[in-house]
Amino acid sequence: MSEETAEETVVIFRKWRGKPHSVMALMPELASSYNGHYCDAYEHAGQHGGADYHGVIDQTRAASPEEYADLKAELESEPYNYRFAVKQRATSAMHEKRREKARQYREGTDLLYEADTGYRTIL
Repeated sequence: MSEETAEETVVIFRKWRGKPHSVMALMPELASSYNGHYCDAYEHAGQHGGADYHGVIDQTRAASPEEYADLKAELESEPYNYRFAVKQRATSAMHEKRREKARQYREGTDLLYEADTGYRTIL
């Protein structure tokens, strides 16, 4: 993906309570399930997967820029190459966009974007 064509991905960085070094990146507009219930998420430990956005929000607090700097740098470099729009919370429109993308994928009318391949496969 070239930088000229890269779209910004909304990301919300959260820090697990009681785990001093564990920060998670939630991508609320990217579906990680066929029904769109789970969003994409990434941690240093555990790597890439799906997350229940509201469940994670309940168990975490907002991460500071200093706390999420390493994870953000990792995700913005090879092989991920994300360009982020960092937000504090997801809006209802962001959740609806995720569900709509999942619906389009189920119906075969759209493929979800992935930085390294050009398309994202929902797990």
